[in-house]
Amino acid sequence: MYQMNQFRGFREARMRALIAAATGLAVALALVLALTAMGAPTGKTSPKPLLTTVPAHP
Repeated sequence: MYQMNQFRGFREARMRALIAAATGLAVALALVLALTAMGAPTGKTSPKPLLTTVPAHP
């Protein structure tokens, strides 16, 4: 009888972990969809190019 209760606890814990993972995945997906729906911010990019090398020392 004790072994059956121990197996049941393991199954419940595994189910809780599965529900938590699914909930987290759903929240992450909703966040991505919300940010995508908002679109890119308006505005212009800087006309100055980014420096890709270290400037020479004087």
